Amino acid sequence: MARPAVFLDRDGVLNQERGYLHRLEDLQLIPGVASAVRRLNDRGIYTCLVSNQAGPARGYYPVAHVEALHQRLCGLLAGEAGARLDALYYCPHLSPPEGGVVSPWNTWSAWRKPNTGMLVAAAWDHDLDLRCSVMVGDKATDVDLAHNAGCWGILVQTGYGEQVMAGTYQHATQPDYTAPDLAAAVDWLVTHWSDLQQGKTRPAARLRGGQP
Repeated sequence: MARPAVFLDRDGVLNQERGYLHRLEDLQLIPGVASAVRRLNDRGIYTCLVSNQAGPARGYYPVAHVEALHQRLCGLLAGEAGARLDALYYCPHLSPPEGGVVSPWNTWSAWRKPNTGMLVAAAWDHDLDLRCSVMVGDKATDVDLAHNAGCWGILVQTGYGEQVMAGTYQHATQPDYTAPDLAAAVDWLVTHWSDLQQGKTRPAARLRGGQP
């Protein structure tokens, strides 16, 4: 039977938003993140990274560097709280004229948010039920991805989240829930998990703003 999952953006959700990370040591966890991921692990909730990573397409660094960043991320999660990500998906593509200049990554991709390719691939690979799953991100495109795939969309105020809420970054969006950070998002998730699995109608107006 297909199971639900929690999908997590990377920059601004798990690690501090510092732009393109050219040095591995610049990837640092947001406080409380490791413990939050561990809470999901302890409840048996499939936890999956889904992240746009256009550095290779822009020519900033190779795909191997993205993989090394993810190894560091997983190491920090494990070292701080024994937490783990069950799967990691990322999109290195960026099509011109957005800024993609390096082949083969300078093409359109169904995996690039807010397209649903990463979530569909994860669902296929790991037998996940997107209708009962949740996407947590700090950008409007994360919320758009969630809704495009039929998931719940949570916006955290870390990273670019506050700017999205203020209308000064990307575009207007309507998350199903907003939280100060991932730890608070997980607090809400574990409290309401059974309701989410019953497929109740998404009560966006009631949940927006972080009210239970």
